[in-house]
Amino acid sequence: MARQERAERTRNIILDGAARAFDATGFQGTSLSDIVRESGVTKGALYFHFASKEALAQAIITEQFTVWDPFQDDEEPGVQTVIDLLHNMAESLQKDVRVRAGIRMVIEQGTFEDPDPAPYQRWMDAISRCLTLAQSRGDVLPDVDPEEAAGFIVGCWTGLQLSSQVFTGRADLHRSTTTMWQLLLPGLVPPRRLGRFRPEGSGAAAKANGQPVNGDGRRVNGDGEAPAGPAAD
Repeated sequence: MARQERAERTRNIILDGAARAFDATGFQGTSLSDIVRESGVTKGALYFHFASKEALAQAIITEQFTVWDPFQDDEEPGVQTVIDLLHNMAESLQKDVRVRAGIRMVIEQGTFEDPDPAPYQRWMDAISRCLTLAQSRGDVLPDVDPEEAAGFIVGCWTGLQLSSQVFTGRADLHRSTTTMWQLLLPGLVPPRRLGRFRPEGSGAAAKANGQPVNGDGRRVNGDGEAPAGPAAD
């Protein structure tokens, strides 16, 4: 057991070092020697855990989807789940080097010998499921195709976080994500139900976005009251 724990610690140290290197200089700009230097391990230890630089990149890409894990237990996944997911991703991109490296590796997959579309597809499938459930409850317009909408949302936010990185180092990513949802929600949600959803996030996502929330996780205004939305039918 002790040997297994040491091996897992070493693997994590290597992933941390690789993430820092990939985040700084990208896949093509990073060598295995750079990763060894960042990790502080021997090249032999690196090769024990990962057969190649591409294997390291794929491991980091796979890991970024743990950001979705807290939302798997959502009792009623739907539109707000997707909104909060993207705000949670924004928070992780600002604070977690592995997530930043994972996103960068997804974008740079065209330089891999065997690019894998699975990361994008997993995002789109998860979002599509949420929107399909929401549509069955009347929270998504009947003429919206959940699969097409999911692809559009992933594409929009991918471009958004890239431009945010270029202009502000992602400092404005929560605000930009809120603006994106303010623009997209009227095309997804029936007008009478728009007030149910918080483009700035709810619960932990709202807190990450710097929004005060009350005990039940709803955003509150400056008077400490949750903003009223249209009555649900």
